[in-house]
Amino acid sequence: MGVVEVRKFNGSSAPVFLSRFRSPLTIPLATADFVVRGFRADRPEARSVLEEHARFFLTGFNLATAHWRAPHERLHAEVPDSERGFAYEGAGMFAGLLDLATAGRAGALRRLLTGPGDSYTHLIHVGAGWLASPMKVTVVPRLPSTPLLRWLAIDGAGFGEVYFGGLRALLQRSRRTPGPQWEARLAGCGRALWFAESADAAGVADVIGRAATPARPHLWAGVGLAVTYAGAADDATFDALEEATGPYFVHFAQGVVFGAAARQRSGIVPPHTERSAKRFLGVDADETAEWSDRAAQGLLDSNDIHSYLQWKSRLRAHIAAHR
Repeated sequence: MGVVEVRKFNGSSAPVFLSRFRSPLTIPLATADFVVRGFRADRPEARSVLEEHARFFLTGFNLATAHWRAPHERLHAEVPDSERGFAYEGAGMFAGLLDLATAGRAGALRRLLTGPGDSYTHLIHVGAGWLASPMKVTVVPRLPSTPLLRWLAIDGAGFGEVYFGGLRALLQRSRRTPGPQWEARLAGCGRALWFAESADAAGVADVIGRAATPARPHLWAGVGLAVTYAGAADDATFDALEEATGPYFVHFAQGVVFGAAARQRSGIVPPHTERSAKRFLGVDADETAEWSDRAAQGLLDSNDIHSYLQWKSRLRAHIAAHR
């Protein structure tokens, strides 16, 4: 994304992107353009939907830079209900950067996660992880929220890695030595793949087929989350995705649960999320949220990444039994 510098901002030190930006405190919305990103641009309808999500991510980042002390009013007043999760994810990226630059003294993530932000806790955690890609940050932020959810930041780092680095970055990541953080990060790479391929099931399947075999189930989990949360898929695409997942369907479906549960927590569940949950799981978003909550019982207070992976594993076991 460019060089990061620390400058004084509203009485605190704040990280500021310098290159390619119109001003030190904003990211141009044109950054979301799929042609700029090197993503598929031959599927105009899906591209339009996914680019809109990306623009609202950037909108959330920009609003947070200007209103980080009291971010919620603008995030609700200036962002449509269905796009607010993406805006909170972008705001989470800025809050993570600000807390990093001030060694946590700004308390930006704490402010963002309280009040209305609690409904978007998953997205804020994911957004905080985006900083790990452009800034090469290797630590996981100790977010002031449910300890288990801090590992969603690794998912966010994976998304950012592919969003900025393209499919080459995904394939390189897939070939690294497997491990817990590698597994968590690949799910984020899979989410970004849905954007990079403009929601084309065949394109997604082709890329995953070129990835290292151990990485494939985790990439499919990310795709399941993206298709459910971000949408841009019709019934034919749903059918093609289910066929393409093959032995990795349960991982894909675990991602569907995560996507539907995050939407349900916000209280705003768009039709495409309900369609995905019912098509792949046979239940509505409310029930997927119950599945997610039950699978996390006894794990929420753990900050161990193995607990985070166990949460996912429990969900996959439940999905397999439910089919």
